[in-house]
Amino acid sequence: MAGVALGAILAVPGLAQDLFKPRLYVNDRVITEYEVEQRKKFLEVLRAPGNLEEEALKALTEDRLRQSESERLGLKLTDEQIKTGMEEFASRAQLTTEGLIAELEKVGISAETYRDFVVAGLLWRDAVRARFIGQVPVSEADVDRALEASARPRALRILASELVIPLEPGNEAAALELANQLSQEIKSEGDFAAAASQYSAAPTAANGGRLDWVPLANLPVAIGQAVLALGPGEVSDPVQVPGAVVLFQLRDVARDTAAEPIAVTVEYADFLIPNDPAEIARLRAEVDGCKDLYGQAKGLPEDRLTVSKLPMSQVPGDVALELARLDPGEVSVALTRSGFRRFLMLCGREATQETPPTRDQIKERVINQKLEGLAEGYLQELRSAAIIREP
Repeated sequence: MAGVALGAILAVPGLAQDLFKPRLYVNDRVITEYEVEQRKKFLEVLRAPGNLEEEALKALTEDRLRQSESERLGLKLTDEQIKTGMEEFASRAQLTTEGLIAELEKVGISAETYRDFVVAGLLWRDAVRARFIGQVPVSEADVDRALEASARPRALRILASELVIPLEPGNEAAALELANQLSQEIKSEGDFAAAASQYSAAPTAANGGRLDWVPLANLPVAIGQAVLALGPGEVSDPVQVPGAVVLFQLRDVARDTAAEPIAVTVEYADFLIPNDPAEIARLRAEVDGCKDLYGQAKGLPEDRLTVSKLPMSQVPGDVALELARLDPGEVSVALTRSGFRRFLMLCGREATQETPPTRDQIKERVINQKLEGLAEGYLQELRSAAIIREP
């Protein structure tokens, strides 16, 4: 199908010339208009936040930097590694690789675009490990804390505060620097509340970032582990979620060591609506549950309302944080995408038994979390040294 579409493009010389003309040069590598359009469509399918044109250019630029660095390090992937990577990503949408490619092709996204996206990520993972793996100490105490967090007893709840700093295009480095600075400087609940009031973009900023009690099982695993590893009053290292970097301060923990470990699956609706307070108020008044949203979305483009059922570990971090605070039928309107306000409604949660991870699996998770923190600085170094120009 993708081949037919490409053939049609090449059959029209003017169209081919426009689509494949250079849009940006990253060192000696070209990003074409075609690649930008393909990535925009892909980001739309992934329901990525922000300006999709800008995000597509940013992502492709970073891919070029990652590919160049991987080549410099002599890193290569086998066909089997690529196949496994594509299968793993597709499984997040509960699809096979072939099933996901078929769905992507329905909206004009080629199989090559999907493959390139996965390959860039796999190569970058290997590059980061090659550079930092010997510099990431993981103690037995680190593993013990992560094991405790991964057990996530049914009745374990946390009382925390949050500070959300947006990652605006072109200002990511400054935002990450500020987050790291605050993480090191904040020493008390008063300090955190003052910083949240000054810097946080979350609705909780007006209350010094203070959250109500949240069941630990409602949080994404990485965030739950980061918060539970803290002592009362301590501040987490910066945690990146889509479009933002977040700091947490632990205030209290309520424990029930007799409770059984669980995993949580959530079903939620994501309804894109005009950023209009009157429309938001009307929907809040008229909608009691997720089923009511289908009537509200009647006649609108299909992508305006999506209802997803996913393990909490697969929910995007920014959405997961909002859902963690909600009970079924409750709504959050804190997030935006492509000029719309996101009317997020929790439809329901399901608790399921999960097999406890081994110490080796936990250690690998801790290493990966620490590597993620180092990867952004590594990429920033490459970006600063690169020659990025328009034609």
